[in-house]
Amino acid sequence: MIARLTALLMLLAGAAQAQDTLYFSAIPDEDETRLAERFGAVAEYLTDELGVPVEFVPVKSYPAAVTAFRNDQVQLAWFGGLSGVQARLLVEDARAIAQGTEDAEFVTYFIANTETGLTESDAFPEAAKGMSFTFGAKTSTSGRLMPEFHIREETGEAPEAFFDRVGFSGDHSQTLRLVGSGAWDVGALNFAVYDQAVAEGAPEVETAKVVWKTPPYPDYNWTIRGDVDARWGEGFADRVQAALIGMDDPELLAAFPREGFIPATNDDYAPIEDVARQLDLLD
Repeated sequence: MIARLTALLMLLAGAAQAQDTLYFSAIPDEDETRLAERFGAVAEYLTDELGVPVEFVPVKSYPAAVTAFRNDQVQLAWFGGLSGVQARLLVEDARAIAQGTEDAEFVTYFIANTETGLTESDAFPEAAKGMSFTFGAKTSTSGRLMPEFHIREETGEAPEAFFDRVGFSGDHSQTLRLVGSGAWDVGALNFAVYDQAVAEGAPEVETAKVVWKTPPYPDYNWTIRGDVDARWGEGFADRVQAALIGMDDPELLAAFPREGFIPATNDDYAPIEDVARQLDLLD
């Protein structure tokens, strides 16, 4: 009896300790190792700023990030535009609280292997018709949602009709690698990942060149659950927002990469929700 009581007390103590920890995750838009490094440092920063333990929880896919948020396995998440909309529709009173300074006017790059002969232009690359094309993740805003929207707008055709073959690489870094290697002729990825690869001198940028840029749209965002104030105290969500906006360490910001963070609201992402409903990507 005593042993069982002791075990129960230990279990309850562990549950209380777990509840004191703020867990956050992020869509896996790049290599897992890179994500763990950058978000581990963010967890340390938030722990210091908020005075509560903060831990990063890695996930394997975009839908897994949304599911973890819905199931309260994480209370804060760095989402893309579409995954943020999906998550907020599933969790009552969830709200976007911050976005990168670049995220208010994000763009997607269409890149092409140099062997295709496609070159950069302000006009959509109509000459890509009949070539192979890869998106990123299926629910990526910059890697699928907005590229597909603009393909349909510019060509009047679905991607599967305009291109000879269409696939999904899984993430932006992989899109760059696959187009760079010639496995796919053309691909779409977010500009920040490509620009970072250029800055780092990645070999893929020598054979995968930007041929077109989409018009701007809102994208990545920090979203927080609506019940965090009840758990960590009144005004906690606002404190998290302030901590994110106050993040000014160049190393932390370079890891995203972002110049900084600014306030965001759910209304900022209404255009993303509208496009997602047009393409039937929301339940």
